[in-house]
Amino acid sequence: MGSIFKIYIILFSFLFVFCDQKMDDDQVLDKTNFQTSIEGKKTDLFLLENQKLKVFVTNYGARIVSLVVRDKFNQNLDIVLGFKSIDDYLKANEPYHGATIGRYANRISKGVFLLDGKKYNLPINNGINHLHGGPKGFHNKIWSIVSFDKEKIVMTLNSEDGEMGYPGNLDVELTYQIVDNQLEISYKATTDKKTPINLTNHSFFNLAGEGSGTINNHILKLNSDFYTPVDSTLIPLGEKRLVDDSPFDFRKPKAIGSEINSSDDQIVYGGGYDHNFILNKTAQDILSHAATVFEPNRGVKMDIYTTEPAIQFYGGNFMDGSDVGKYGKNFLYRESFALETQHYPDSPNNQDFPNIYLSPSETYRSTSIYRFSLE
Repeated sequence: MGSIFKIYIILFSFLFVFCDQKMDDDQVLDKTNFQTSIEGKKTDLFLLENQKLKVFVTNYGARIVSLVVRDKFNQNLDIVLGFKSIDDYLKANEPYHGATIGRYANRISKGVFLLDGKKYNLPINNGINHLHGGPKGFHNKIWSIVSFDKEKIVMTLNSEDGEMGYPGNLDVELTYQIVDNQLEISYKATTDKKTPINLTNHSFFNLAGEGSGTINNHILKLNSDFYTPVDSTLIPLGEKRLVDDSPFDFRKPKAIGSEINSSDDQIVYGGGYDHNFILNKTAQDILSHAATVFEPNRGVKMDIYTTEPAIQFYGGNFMDGSDVGKYGKNFLYRESFALETQHYPDSPNNQDFPNIYLSPSETYRSTSIYRFSLE
């Protein structure tokens, strides 16, 4: 009798844990919690949905709030970290959850660059450097809705000349669209003055579900032979380095946690992974495969394709548990990761890096696709 009782206890515990990981934002996201006004502009929550995906987005920072897929148990699973209200986003310790990043994603050394002989000064918001467009970057802007239907939303933003120190009036158009089992993110931009531009999405993922624990068992593969090593402030040294025989070799699938605590200087500088990987490309600006991530317990696989030349892999090294997500779970150290498609960090100060300048006669275009499947 005692053995049978123990079996029931074990089964009950398993079911409790399993059910606790069933996630569906229809149960936790209230649209009214996203309907407010910031600096005279209205915010809201929008749902894109088909038979395979549900994506909730808000025009505050043009953010992905939630991304729901089906796992191998045919359960809904929310794999993007987010919050239950605009207020939670406004007070979050980590300001970039799910956001569109601009005018320049990643770091610019000491917030300074030269363009056509003129020096531009940007606000410092990451140690001694400028990060993700500054404290009032695109992640803090209210985007205008151009169109919205069941599977597609188009937003726009005007970034004024001099905003956060950047030159030129920049007009940006962003499209989120779901097609079958994939989320497509496309950017288009024009300017009236030459300016650096580097746009990305900063979603934090856990393919076992938001708040489900460590990402160390996630299996990562990167289509990259080189990365850009950094100094102690995470600014690129200006060189590219082979990933061979280093913790940065993800050309064959391996667990994220397998070498995340290496004594390699680069790992020490980042407190883990927070590095730019140069993608293997046969031609510039073509859409090509960048990364694959697989979580074995829930069977969810994510493939990323992009027109960008690089991708930033960040392993959640600075998450401290102070933020609480939409399911009531604290966002803890190394329980999420970001894969940010991008141009290289600090490119305005490195002439050997791919061009990041947009001129008035040009149109900036960038596309990244996130494709989901099961194994």
